[in-house]
Amino acid sequence: MHIIGSVLVWIVSLAIIGIGALYLARNASNAAGFGLPVLPDPDARGWWQVKGVRDIASGVAPITLFFVHPDALPWLFLVEALIPIGDMLVVLANRGSGARAFGIHGATAAGMIVAAVLLLA
Repeated sequence: MHIIGSVLVWIVSLAIIGIGALYLARNASNAAGFGLPVLPDPDARGWWQVKGVRDIASGVAPITLFFVHPDALPWLFLVEALIPIGDMLVVLANRGSGARAFGIHGATAAGMIVAAVLLLA
């Protein structure tokens, strides 16, 4: 179970780093793909860049703990599961796609919780 949990941590962490990099590189198309509105206002780009930086840091933190303090990793991952839950609620509150909100953010949160539980078992 520990190996499966560790693999899930790595998959989610690397994926969120990749998503963060996409937000920094291709803001508008990536935002639309995640159910966020694409605003014509050029100032919207800064918000997507903030999300990109947040996502990259959110992926680097568990990888760092994996090597430095593995006993704390499941607890960090449980806390970090609040991020996709919050993202899901933001998308839903702003009338974004429910399928995308649950399918992307909800599934990510569920995977993170499963990984944490497997690491704690």
